[in-house]
Amino acid sequence: MFSRRELLLAVFALAGLAAALAWALGRGTLPPADFTFANGTEVKSLDPALVTGQPEGQFIYAMFEGLVRWHPETLEPLPSGAERWEISDDAVTYTFFLRPEARWSDGTPVTAADYAYSLRRFLDPRTAAEYGFLAWTLKNGRRYSGGGSAVRPGDTVEVELNLPTDAINTLRGEIERGTLVALLDNDGKELSAEQLEELAAAEDADPTAWTFVVEIDGQRQSYRYADDDAAATDAPPEGVAWCRQVLLDFREVGVKVVDQHTLQLTLENPTSYMLTLLGFYPLFPMQQACVEKYGSPQWTYVENVVCNGPFVPQFRRFRDRTRLVRSDTYWDRENVALETVDVLAIEKVNTGLNLFLTGDVDWIREAPAQAMRVMLNEDPPRDDINPAPMLNTYYYLLNVERPPLDDVRVRRALALALDRDELCGRILPSGEQPAYSLVPPGLQGYDPPTFVPADMTGADQLDARLQEARRLLAEAGYPEGRGFPRLEIMYNTHEGHQLIAEVIRKQWERNLGIVIKTRNEEWGSYLTSQRQSRFDICRKGWIGDYADPNTFLDMFVTGGEQNNTNWGRSRYDQLIRDAAAETDPTARLAMFHEAEEQLMEELPIIPIYFYVSKNLLKPHVRGFYNNIQDYHPLWSISIDREGATPNDFLKGRP
Repeated sequence: MFSRRELLLAVFALAGLAAALAWALGRGTLPPADFTFANGTEVKSLDPALVTGQPEGQFIYAMFEGLVRWHPETLEPLPSGAERWEISDDAVTYTFFLRPEARWSDGTPVTAADYAYSLRRFLDPRTAAEYGFLAWTLKNGRRYSGGGSAVRPGDTVEVELNLPTDAINTLRGEIERGTLVALLDNDGKELSAEQLEELAAAEDADPTAWTFVVEIDGQRQSYRYADDDAAATDAPPEGVAWCRQVLLDFREVGVKVVDQHTLQLTLENPTSYMLTLLGFYPLFPMQQACVEKYGSPQWTYVENVVCNGPFVPQFRRFRDRTRLVRSDTYWDRENVALETVDVLAIEKVNTGLNLFLTGDVDWIREAPAQAMRVMLNEDPPRDDINPAPMLNTYYYLLNVERPPLDDVRVRRALALALDRDELCGRILPSGEQPAYSLVPPGLQGYDPPTFVPADMTGADQLDARLQEARRLLAEAGYPEGRGFPRLEIMYNTHEGHQLIAEVIRKQWERNLGIVIKTRNEEWGSYLTSQRQSRFDICRKGWIGDYADPNTFLDMFVTGGEQNNTNWGRSRYDQLIRDAAAETDPTARLAMFHEAEEQLMEELPIIPIYFYVSKNLLKPHVRGFYNNIQDYHPLWSISIDREGATPNDFLKGRP
């Protein structure tokens, strides 16, 4: 029998009941897994170099591992693929000693060459890794990822030649190495050093229009870019050979294979968070043989993928589940408690809640807002919920190339006209806090600047903020909203994002007199639209990849992969670069503070609220901890249905 409170929750989740029944029936005679959880939407990919989302990350942390892994509670970097490491006195060179016993799931050794291959592929501009900037911490990493636009006469370069049009898409063409002698423009005129720097500063370099003159073994050869189709059908200009791309020689990048089990990484500058960064999934290794045999995305399919992590996929049912099983070849297999894990692709939070209440899943990341409110107010307190602060900000991107969002007065008016206290108090039930900065509070030594003075951020200052918003909108030419074009908020399909967008739409209409539409897209389409800036206003959330302001602020450098606003400022870019090279912690944080001040002054984004975790977890689950990155590795989880004491998840609850 359901209790009264469970019946009340079931009413909240009724919209997902049919779907929940379908999930339960869909399992059929399949034996239940040791641990089952709802992972949100279907994943876009399982290629560590290509994905950026939390659903994908949960899979990759289970199937792959890097040089280090994070402690499930403290997030401290722990030995993982590397059993130990040494750091040079100048904190620039890291030498990692790999575990000789580490194996891929096909039984072959995990070697230093696997890490080097994966880092090179991650930085390769043809891979188009959105997180590629993370590897710019490596010496010459940024120059390598810049491809032909980043090389200069005198550089040692590698020229990648074209492949047949039917070649596997993850193969590299033959590599020719030499010294770059000159760069010629489309008219055959040599580009001077000054011209190249001007093009780079203006982000107007187009290497596809250049001719690269390279000296190889004492002979000069000219190359021009062509894709494989063009190279197969079109003759190159006289005296020129086609190539896929020209890059800085990867041997100039700070990645060195010392021997089969020793990898040396050299950084551009001392980077205090480097070890922590190496535990982040985009920097995990892939097996070259697997990637190049099957191509992309086929190498990630269940029947093909080769992993080095604690779990391997057994099967995948689209829009249902993926079953993971403990890897027979994992070096720490004996300390992995779970034999089987079911990862459910459930987009609707109502469905997830129903499955949780009926005992079909052990963990869901969130429940509908109304249900969360009921559960958090129960007396005595429930033993399956414990919200906690996160290093995570919910915000809107503004496309500053689209009028009227190209006017900072309009952007500031929109930011001021939000009633965040209504949103956090009435709509969001778990203790979320209004955000007036991008970087969340709580990072040691860093006090984030806000886009309004601190004494204007309170709920009692809403009228003052609205008065200023209306003044700015009128000054921009839209008194009381008259003549303001209809804008659209885009968000990925999700009940919570829809509710927030509708509340914000109504607030802007009520407070500014403007008309706003909303549009939802499924996850893959949403990511594509976001990346291509096909939006006016776009929902975005960011969980810090490591506990440092840089993980938020370096997203908004000009042209950054995560900066889809079309905003950029040279001073901001310089501050982020200077902070990367600064060794004095106080001076470094001051640079970040100035950068965020500029971001909050120009507002290509609108901070909305700071997250708290909303996990619901069955009491029999152990080894699951609250932490600021909401990171919950499966290797640490176990099941204890006889446990008489509260589990680790409830630690710290009042």
